[in-house]
Amino acid sequence: MERLPIVVATGEAVREVPPEQAVVSVRSESKGRSRESVLERLTQRSAAIAAVLDQFAAAVERRESAGLHIRPQLKRRGEEVLAYHGSIATEVIVTDFTVLGDLMLKLGAEELTTVSGPWWRMRPGSRAGADVRQAAVTDALEKAGEYAAAVGARVDRLVEISDVLSGGGFGVGGGMMRSMAAQDSQSLELEPELQTVQATVKVTVTISEPTLPGA
Repeated sequence: MERLPIVVATGEAVREVPPEQAVVSVRSESKGRSRESVLERLTQRSAAIAAVLDQFAAAVERRESAGLHIRPQLKRRGEEVLAYHGSIATEVIVTDFTVLGDLMLKLGAEELTTVSGPWWRMRPGSRAGADVRQAAVTDALEKAGEYAAAVGARVDRLVEISDVLSGGGFGVGGGMMRSMAAQDSQSLELEPELQTVQATVKVTVTISEPTLPGA
């Protein structure tokens, strides 16, 4: 059986969509003469942070402890401990952006607490990725049809679809990052940054026998 000609075409799609999540980092610190006193204060501050997050439970999708650190401060010479420094970090994922500013202000008002963020992002496995991949496939097939029509043929059969780049990838933007400690500001307006979602795919198709000019 005669083998049909093959056409390979690349399709692309890019969309700008609203973010689905905002990531906020919260770090509380403590310093004391004993390890035990530092741990006790960190425990109290962690409980205070948890109480604030409980007030915004409907807006918070997930909260995770991101690390506890305690280190001794030694004298310049020798091993005598002058003090202990400690910190505990929490990562918070927020999905209701209307209260995000209020949440960050309340977290930042806690004693010796630093709040950083937000970092805007799409949800892992977001539907936006699937939509942009489908658009890229459509673009590739349209190009393949144009190539076939240019030689008097038509697309006959799809052979393969493959990603050229990581399909449905989410562009990483700088976002809006703030770092704040306790402050008196009463309001904080945050504008979510649009996220770039993109995909590039390659399709391979067979086409009917071409009809070339002058053939």
